Amino acid sequence: MKTREDYNQFLEQVREATGIEALRPDESGLASVRVDDAYNVNLQFVEATGKVLCFVEVAELPPDAPKAVYRDLLAGGLFGKDTAGGHFSLEPVTETVVYNYFFDLDTAADDIEEFVSTIEKILQLCDLWAERIKSSLSEGHAPDDAAPTLDSPLPGSMVFHA
Repeated sequence: MKTREDYNQFLEQVREATGIEALRPDESGLASVRVDDAYNVNLQFVEATGKVLCFVEVAELPPDAPKAVYRDLLAGGLFGKDTAGGHFSLEPVTETVVYNYFFDLDTAADDIEEFVSTIEKILQLCDLWAERIKSSLSEGHAPDDAAPTLDSPLPGSMVFHA
């Protein structure tokens, strides 16, 4: 199983491949970088599992968000609908929607280009969901026509089937 030192070496390879020097972990293993002045991409190493959690804040919901927004997010969370193998969580104080995706460090370290490509796909997915949420909030319901169609898992994702 990979260690924290392996994770640090992995991030060094990612920095070399992307030129993003700010992608450095703190003492807890959290690395965060702002992308296109739109999203903070956070990477957190989970040593007990050898996984890297990638999480991105997608949107902040107003206190009066319609049920349809929550229903749409719940369908994504429970059934993987339009989440490409990731899942959503809702920060309870700020009501911020957060997209979460786990990478296996062994797999990610074997192909840095694929890892970077997957991060780019995650950001595209976040764009789709941010627009979907914005549209739902402005219309007061979840628009069926504007739903993203990313049903297949991203590379290296963990999808469990019953």
